[in-house]
Amino acid sequence: MGTFIVEGGVALKGEITPQGAKNEALQVICATLLTPRQVTIKNIPDIADVNNLIKLLSCMGVVVTRESASEATFEAGDIDFSYLQSNDFREKSSSLRGSIMIVGPLLSRFGRAYVGKPGGDKIGRRRVDTHLIGFQKLGARFVIDHENPFFTIEASSLHGTYMHLDEASVTGTANLIMAACLAIGKTTIYNAACEPYIQQLCRMLVSMGAKIEGIGSNLLYIDGVANLNGCTHTILPDMIEIGSFIGMAAMTGSEITIKNTSYNNLGIIPDSFRRLGIRIERIEDDIFIPRQEHYEIDTFIDGSIMNISDAIWPGLTPDLLSVFLVTATQAKGAVLIHQKMFESRLFFVDKLIDMGAQIILCDPHRATVIGLDRAFQLKATIMSSPDIRAGVALLIAALSAEGKSVIHNIEQIDRGYQNIDKRLNALGARITRV
Repeated sequence: MGTFIVEGGVALKGEITPQGAKNEALQVICATLLTPRQVTIKNIPDIADVNNLIKLLSCMGVVVTRESASEATFEAGDIDFSYLQSNDFREKSSSLRGSIMIVGPLLSRFGRAYVGKPGGDKIGRRRVDTHLIGFQKLGARFVIDHENPFFTIEASSLHGTYMHLDEASVTGTANLIMAACLAIGKTTIYNAACEPYIQQLCRMLVSMGAKIEGIGSNLLYIDGVANLNGCTHTILPDMIEIGSFIGMAAMTGSEITIKNTSYNNLGIIPDSFRRLGIRIERIEDDIFIPRQEHYEIDTFIDGSIMNISDAIWPGLTPDLLSVFLVTATQAKGAVLIHQKMFESRLFFVDKLIDMGAQIILCDPHRATVIGLDRAFQLKATIMSSPDIRAGVALLIAALSAEGKSVIHNIEQIDRGYQNIDKRLNALGARITRV
């Protein structure tokens, strides 16, 4: 198990470029299974979850050529279905939540798929019913053995249909879009997720020959085609990493420029940080965060306490609420952080309380933060990263704290953030990886 030793209380300065979007990468890499042609993907983040998915596809028989750490070409000419029934596949797929998205392409192109119960962060219930019900509506049959958490899904052919998703699941929407691309006839997906990741996936599929209408909305129309071609696709910068850098700059009193942010795809994220009192300047496609000694949380028009909560796109992504929470600990004022989607994502706040933060955990979904306004600096401590997003929030807290903090289980952070220690050290941070 890896460890970060962080010497906090140091202001950072300089420029940093965000990595490619993790969530988009997982989707578009799975989409390469839809065609035997070559698909080149650029701006791939060099992180554990994405690299593990690429290794999984390689084991399945996909020919993967790495042009560099950030660019790869995929050629899924044939798939080794015997491997998909092996214990090695079960172990690899069960440890990676993104592996669920190989089902749609395999089912659509080959008529069968096998997948283990997906892994990922332990942040509460993360059901896959939306995926399976959608596949069933397209004509697939699946077998679930509750004694063995492994799914077998088959379909002699998929047929377009109307479906109204029970939840706007991002991975569920991506999976069903990919399945519908090669289905016979027209598929309508209502209550579809419409995050930029989904929009990017749709645009990539259209460039491969898919017929998709309604991109960017929650109502998609997909006319199935006989086959798809290859393409070249470039992944957007990671909005979650951009938001993490904004919060880090405010917490540490730093002056940072975030380069090439694809600002128009950030949605409500910049304005949500402004509600915490953080000054954000847009310079073309860059974001400049000036040094601030103090930042004050806004209130609602009637003077009531600010409430920051997650919502489906174009609302605020739940992946950033951990960062908003830790950033608020050094603001002036109070805010209620409401994590609606996952009931275990706020359970890291005990570590922040140990560091001196004033936080009331109201229930599994809500926490009230009373900002210290830098009257008291957080204290260094020893902690462990429970998941990707809480892990980077704890790293931000450690960077602002007085003294040396120790963060264990940093493999969780590495799953979502590329060489985060080296990149932050280039700005003046003092992070040692053990």
